[in-house]
Amino acid sequence: MRIRLPVRRTVFFLAALTAALLVLLPLRLAAGWFDLGGRGLAAREAEGSLWFGRLREARLGPVILGDVDARLNLLPLFLGRARLSLHRDPDAGGPFDGAISVSRNAFGLEDLTGQLRTGELFGPLPITTLDLTDVSVHFEGGQCESAEGQVRAGLSGELAGLPLPTAIGGTLRCQAGAVLLPLAGQSGMEQVNISVEASGRWRAELIVRATDPATIQRLTAAGFTLGPGGYVRRIDGSF
Repeated sequence: MRIRLPVRRTVFFLAALTAALLVLLPLRLAAGWFDLGGRGLAAREAEGSLWFGRLREARLGPVILGDVDARLNLLPLFLGRARLSLHRDPDAGGPFDGAISVSRNAFGLEDLTGQLRTGELFGPLPITTLDLTDVSVHFEGGQCESAEGQVRAGLSGELAGLPLPTAIGGTLRCQAGAVLLPLAGQSGMEQVNISVEASGRWRAELIVRATDPATIQRLTAAGFTLGPGGYVRRIDGSF
């Protein structure tokens, strides 16, 4: 015995079934499809659907985000890219909002606002936190295409026996295919220029303007050399 359904009902049924399957697709599948792990986003566990999910113990590169809500944005899919929005509650490590965007030849971080604890991210540099305000960075073909937003870096400890300001800040921009973050304090005596490539390789250039002989001696003993803007030390690393 055959049961024939009207065409309109059949189309409606199939559309409803497709929509239900899309709504219920696990977030972990979306992370694999769009290679978010290859772009630096990782988590111990992905829960829920790709529209209303949660990442447990998430990391952005080596930076710990903690538990964050995650959802895929629908409209960017029609433009050929995947955009995953991230949100962290203030009670779960401080407020954090932003998104990671991925397409065939490009990826980016969009509208990041919140605080990140860097730990030993920058090696011997005494940077402990990064406070981001409306930070967006886009790479295409391995080159920095655009970068904007304000970054305030919290410092702890000392450098070559010299006390450091508690915070230095600057504005992101692109330079020579990499993201450049020039950080300076209010006194202008210390400056840190950090450039990051799409591959995750980074270089930090520390500049200290000093005239006191004892200070100069400590700087040279710590590996600083005299340059055009002061005494300079360069540190290379990768995420």
